[in-house]
Amino acid sequence: MFFHPPKDLATSVFARLPDEFRKADPNNEWARYQPKGSPARSLLEGPSFDRDGNLWCVDLPNGRIYKIASDGQFHVAAEYDGWPNGLKFHRDGRIFIADYKNGIMEMDPVNGKVKPHLLRANLAPFKGCNDLFFAANGDLYFTDQGLTGLHDPTGRLFRLTASGKLECLLDNVPSPNGLVMNLAENMIYLAVTRGNCVWRVPLNPDGGVAKVGVYIQLSGGWGGPDGLALDAEGRLFIAHVGMAAVWAVDALGEPVYRIRSCAEPHTTNMAFGGADNKTLFITESGSGSILKAQLDVPGKPMFSHL
Repeated sequence: MFFHPPKDLATSVFARLPDEFRKADPNNEWARYQPKGSPARSLLEGPSFDRDGNLWCVDLPNGRIYKIASDGQFHVAAEYDGWPNGLKFHRDGRIFIADYKNGIMEMDPVNGKVKPHLLRANLAPFKGCNDLFFAANGDLYFTDQGLTGLHDPTGRLFRLTASGKLECLLDNVPSPNGLVMNLAENMIYLAVTRGNCVWRVPLNPDGGVAKVGVYIQLSGGWGGPDGLALDAEGRLFIAHVGMAAVWAVDALGEPVYRIRSCAEPHTTNMAFGGADNKTLFITESGSGSILKAQLDVPGKPMFSHL
């Protein structure tokens, strides 16, 4: 994985989902098709901060969107017929959701209403949308993972332009998951869960892709890389499900930190927040917790804050 071990950083628990919210049937349809040991009664994912500094996240099998107060209390902001997997804020305040069951949804954070935004790739249904990311120009990139893997490397990476044009950039990914752009936004880092690696996806001047390659090859764990985040220096943070860790590498791919989970090993995703944007908040789905770690560099500002 790495030639020398990175520096370890500790985490602490910021908040924990109350047990009464962890109520999904453990034999629910979604859980039946997940790897053995995956959280079944709840699965926290998609942490994101709004302009007011409030932390939001999703709970996939329960079809919920949570707003988490500064004291760590969970509030149900929405509950609907879906499997929300990723969440990001638009600059105009709307919440966009990568929904494994439906497609791309949008939500009004004031009244909690969830409605479809994009349910099909042209006329064909999605395999199962996983995560999403807004570029500075308003283009929306998202992954369509479904049940793809090394046995079926047909996962897709899409771009929905700010003008509404849908483009498939990749259709050969064995389980595309989290994604984030580099500082110059001329390249996408793409978590490839079943390949246990992160791909580098360069963008051509015309918007297409070429010379896609492996940026980081991981090993171990029972899952693989999930959510990704970037800091203001271009360092990449990788949530490694099954390893109880978030890895941080610099812009050259050299290891910087290993942030260890103080709870269970289901480190699914993360977001920068706090007063100075130097606190990393991590969803750990095994215990239903939000962990936090203090860092030395702030996160890269998201589209919603530009």
